[in-house]
Amino acid sequence: MAKGEAWDGTAATPATSTVVEELPKTIVRRVVKEKLFQLSSASSKKAKSGEVGDEEMMLHKDALIAFSESARIFIHYLSATANDICKESRRQTINAEDVFKALDDMEFTEFIQPLRDSLEEFRKKNAGRKSGTKGNGGTKKRKSEEELPHKDENEGNAYEENN
Repeated sequence: MAKGEAWDGTAATPATSTVVEELPKTIVRRVVKEKLFQLSSASSKKAKSGEVGDEEMMLHKDALIAFSESARIFIHYLSATANDICKESRRQTINAEDVFKALDDMEFTEFIQPLRDSLEEFRKKNAGRKSGTKGNGGTKKRKSEEELPHKDENEGNAYEENN
């Protein structure tokens, strides 16, 4: 034991106030259970050993923490790699192509096509929402404009009643 160290090692560790970002446990649990259910139902179909019912799959707390931590580390690694690619291109904003290139550099090429498909689907849904919002925004303005004179009239009457 070195000088100045406590027998339990507490004095040797400096006090740092770093905040560890955690992924939402409910979302991690849902994703893991969904994937495990898909894998178990696929394996049961191959084995043809009866049907899998709507059984509730239990996930141990330590397993949930391990999945969450490994996903967090993967996200940080992917972000750092995409950031490096972005900096090499002398840009400050990471875009989707940087992430795809990072996945390729990290040798996770099997994720690229499903991610591209999901991104395209997201963009289509988002484009539909944007065009739908513009149409509704105009009618909301009209309604609020119609309400304003009504409120002004009431305010005027309230002012006259008080005087």
